[in-house]
Amino acid sequence: MGKFLIFTGISISLLGLLVVLAQKSGATGWFGWFGNLPFDIRLEKENFRFYFPIGSSILLSIILSLILSIINKLIR
Repeated sequence: MGKFLIFTGISISLLGLLVVLAQKSGATGWFGWFGNLPFDIRLEKENFRFYFPIGSSILLSIILSLILSIINKLIR
């Protein structure tokens, strides 16, 4: 359990650092494409905005599944 908590803490810190660096590179920086994938639904009208990021959610799910699978294999 201790190894998992240490690894989780380091991973969250690295992710935070990556987000900070991405913000400093500008609005269309490293993650400018994220949220504009093919299956992301965006409806904008005069008094209404709706955004449902299906494509981004699928991509994030696949990436997190791979990362957690690798972590699980390293811990066992």
